[in-house]
Amino acid sequence: MERHIYSVSEVNQLIKSMLDGEPQLGEIFLRGEISNYKLYPSGHHYFTLKDAEGAIRCVMFKGQALRLRFRPENGMKVIAFGRITVFPRDGVYQLYCSDLTADGVGDLHIAFEQLKEKLYQEGLFDSAHKKPLPKYPQRIAIITSAAGAAVHDMIRILRRRYPLAKVLLLPVRVQGPEAPPEIVGAIRYANRYQVGDVIITGRGGGSIEDLWAFNDERVARAIYGSEIPIISAVGHEPDVTIADFVADIRAATPSHAAEIAVPDQEELRERLLSLQGRMVQEEERRLGLLRTRLTALSEKRVLRDPMAFLQEKRMILDYVQRALADRGGTILSEPKRRLGALSAALDAMSPLAVLGRGYAIPQREDGSVLRSAADISAGDKLTVTMGDGAIDCRVEEVRTL
Repeated sequence: MERHIYSVSEVNQLIKSMLDGEPQLGEIFLRGEISNYKLYPSGHHYFTLKDAEGAIRCVMFKGQALRLRFRPENGMKVIAFGRITVFPRDGVYQLYCSDLTADGVGDLHIAFEQLKEKLYQEGLFDSAHKKPLPKYPQRIAIITSAAGAAVHDMIRILRRRYPLAKVLLLPVRVQGPEAPPEIVGAIRYANRYQVGDVIITGRGGGSIEDLWAFNDERVARAIYGSEIPIISAVGHEPDVTIADFVADIRAATPSHAAEIAVPDQEELRERLLSLQGRMVQEEERRLGLLRTRLTALSEKRVLRDPMAFLQEKRMILDYVQRALADRGGTILSEPKRRLGALSAALDAMSPLAVLGRGYAIPQREDGSVLRSAADISAGDKLTVTMGDGAIDCRVEEVRTL
């Protein structure tokens, strides 16, 4: 009997058929540590599961990988579910993984830590980006479920503490796959139309699955990109979400968010009354100082007898006037003496003085003084100036000595 010679592909296909026919290998759970993890551009995940004594190759196609809530990493201990079969082309058996969960720690916890670390490295938690809350907001936008108890608590507290603020509710789902895009849309709507001075977003308490919408990366980035300050109010005080890290302020509960969003009207009233009292006291003190100053001014002599001030100034003026006159006389006496001496000397040399002693000055018609008889002829006209007047005459005869 001639033996059948198998081709490689026939053997691989035979082994595949055998494995596919084994029920235990069709739905199997494997526990192991991930190694050689690779994510291809196609979206398929390739990795190896290993323990202390062995290893098996695994593949997770894009369709199943999209349901993962965390990103697989080398060294991570997981439980994989799928079927084991042979890839005929390579003749290698491997696990075709349809589900992957963390071993010992829930996949949601791992996804939370991974996203937290990612956003931290990008700076979304940086305190420098946090915006301060307005002291006296006029409008409060609340993004939460309209059916939950949290929204009624927040509205009640806001009305009690600060009724001046208007409250606008943007109802969204806060649980389930539709919740993240609705929350993101409400945040963007509030910013686009500036419907509030501050935003409160959150929900009441629950399990990590119930709160997962506020651990969504899309919600975190929408909160980070908001121009309006956002208060995160998710769950109870021990509950912490990614939204709490990104928001400008984290409130322990929704009720706490309402308390920190607005001031307390009673505290404001007490503060205003205190300021009023301080203003009255300060004004009374100022008026007292002015009253004291007015009394002191009213007792001054210048106000009681205004003319006394003028009389004193007039006496000072008289004294200064006399002093100036005396000083002026002293200063002018010497020039007067010198002027008198010079006048006497000048008078002694004056021609008028000579004329007064009986002498006369003959002058031609052109005003020149006649100094010699030789300089005149008979018939010339002369003017003879004497001490008390002048005589016009004509020369009859010239006699020389």
